Amino acid sequence: MTELAENGQRSDALPLGPDSLVWKYFGDNRMYLIGPRPAVLQNMLAELGQGVLDHSVFFADTAARVKRSIPPIMMTVYGSDDDAEGHEVRDFHRDIKGDMPDGRRYHALDPETYFWAHATFVEQVLYFADTFVKRLTDEEKERIYLESKTWYRRYGVSDRPMPADYAGFQRYWDRMMDQIVIAHPTAKYGVGYVTKGFPRPKGVSPTTWRVVYPLFNPVAAFLTTGGMPPRARDLLELPWGPRRERAYQAFAAAWRSAPVNWTWNRLPMTVRYNGFARVGYGRR
Repeated sequence: MTELAENGQRSDALPLGPDSLVWKYFGDNRMYLIGPRPAVLQNMLAELGQGVLDHSVFFADTAARVKRSIPPIMMTVYGSDDDAEGHEVRDFHRDIKGDMPDGRRYHALDPETYFWAHATFVEQVLYFADTFVKRLTDEEKERIYLESKTWYRRYGVSDRPMPADYAGFQRYWDRMMDQIVIAHPTAKYGVGYVTKGFPRPKGVSPTTWRVVYPLFNPVAAFLTTGGMPPRARDLLELPWGPRRERAYQAFAAAWRSAPVNWTWNRLPMTVRYNGFARVGYGRR
């Protein structure tokens, strides 16, 4: 089902490391501002959403799935070619297979399915940086994409669906959003709390949650819905409108402003980056 890819640096890609833009942005703690964008978009591919529906603990214990998935994905980026963290991610998916409602077979390691999951992370980096840090130049977008090719090849799966350059990735992304993704039940579940309200997290006392809930829910709904592409927002029937869009754009512009960036860049690494990124930067 897979074609093992060489891990070594190739001439059509750029390296990951402390000077790369993927490192600069992927582990930035401001990433929380985009909400669950990549996870929801992943599950809007029917085959991927079905695999989560059939095999994952996502519905029973969402936090457990996130806790298991994030570390090896992060270390695929902030580790090295020799660490093989990407192979661990790949191997999580070997037995995720089954039947679609129409009788077609699916497998998580199908190249088209696996690359879509990765593409949502690449787009996450691009969207986050361009929306909440600075407007990216075409050269910076190309650089991020070429670095992401090295990232993808660390999984050791077929890179057949991977576009050659950023322009190709843009075409791929537009086609997926316009023609392929659907409002799969898994994706709808992932954003359902936008309208229903978020449940009390484990470890938070009922008393504390009653105090936090009135503020947390509207902010979380705003970030979740605002952080979705318009097409996905429409498919998932998320409440939005011109007034909220203006508020979201103003919110994003404030984060991109020079004073905020100046202040952020002078905060300690422990504030600015998650632990996985700090491990990577610390050993280089």
